Amino acid sequence: MDGKLSKKDVLKIVKERDVKFIRLWFADITGQMKGFAITKEELEGALNDGMGFDGSSIKGFARIDESDMIAMPDPSTFMLLPYRPKEKAVAGMLCDILNPDRTPYGGDSRYILKKILENAKSKGYKFYIGPELEFFIFRDEKSTQIIDEGGYFDITTLDAGNEVRREIILTLEQMGIEVEYSHHEVAPSQHEIDLRYKEALLMADTVMVYRMVVKEIAQEHGLYATFMPKPIYGVNGSGMHTHQSLFKGGTNAFFDSTDKYFLSQEAKSYIAGILRHAREITFVCNQWVNSYKRLVLGYEAPVYICWAQRNRSALVRVPMYKPGREKATRVEFRSPDPACNPYLAFATMLSAGLKGIEEKYPLPEPTERDVYHLTSEEMQEFNIKCLPGSLIEAIEIAEKSQLLKEILGEHIFNNLITAKKIEWDEYRRRVHEYEINTYLPIL
Repeated sequence: MDGKLSKKDVLKIVKERDVKFIRLWFADITGQMKGFAITKEELEGALNDGMGFDGSSIKGFARIDESDMIAMPDPSTFMLLPYRPKEKAVAGMLCDILNPDRTPYGGDSRYILKKILENAKSKGYKFYIGPELEFFIFRDEKSTQIIDEGGYFDITTLDAGNEVRREIILTLEQMGIEVEYSHHEVAPSQHEIDLRYKEALLMADTVMVYRMVVKEIAQEHGLYATFMPKPIYGVNGSGMHTHQSLFKGGTNAFFDSTDKYFLSQEAKSYIAGILRHAREITFVCNQWVNSYKRLVLGYEAPVYICWAQRNRSALVRVPMYKPGREKATRVEFRSPDPACNPYLAFATMLSAGLKGIEEKYPLPEPTERDVYHLTSEEMQEFNIKCLPGSLIEAIEIAEKSQLLKEILGEHIFNNLITAKKIEWDEYRRRVHEYEINTYLPIL
């Protein structure tokens, strides 16, 4: 998956490697991987004309009376699936979704990111992303039974998921996906595999495939991997700290050797844009009811909207500059979780940052104190606001956001709001274990 393969290259590889089945993948509006398989005999036609399918059953796609869709494979995303049989091999490609008249479909989140990237390109920018995706490995999908008692960076036998993690990395590398490093995370049975930074569209595609591979390899070991943000009460949840930078040509637009923070004015305004619009884009970056069980005090997840260099309780962190590493100057946005739709999440981050640059938002001073221990008076003094505390609060903020409407387009904006209101309503009507344990004995 190097972003350079052509239709001709794909047909050649399929013939040489005896590929029989090709999976065509795409994301629904929540970022869940969908797709279907075709045989190699259908491949050339699919690459030229796309494959028709019924979109009415896909979340956030078309109504039943306008359900005809075309999945157009992107040959640059072609990859062999090394964990499938070697004979009559299986491959996969990500697709763009088109209307029957072959115009881009407004409900395709990959198209939304492409549009935002084109906007950035028109201003001379190329957007690079490096996400750190955390996940848990459990005994099965019906429980949260852990498989180890390991902690942060443990490399002893406590880390029973080590073999699974090793196989995931080897599989990703065979598929052309570069891994930067991996380790056991803070919570028991929790792991992190960090992807080497890439251009944003390629990275969003990579995140989709990465999540699928993690789950499939775990399943081969008789285990279950989940990107659920907060599966276990009382321990850290899973985040997707997202490192990002803008380049102009081969130069990092965020770096300035004369600034005390080594940040350019563009970088400062970009950070200010993320901070100002953080409450709005949380709806996309933290889209599930469960996302807000992670965004609480005490578990290393950000709650307060501020930035810093050393302070990991801040929402935005700027890693310290190392001499000779100008290209590594970047912004780390710490609130997103790995269950987001990466296409929409990356699009909202970039758009918020670009808005800051366009409008020349001023950047407040960094907050290098532990924000979790600030008093309410100090919060007011430093003008530090909070992220939404629940999905319904995020929905209500999103509904009023002009920026989100512009980014997502009418179709995805309306459908996502509707879907998330239904999710919240389903959740709030349920009686939860806490209520039984707390109220039943006394009321």
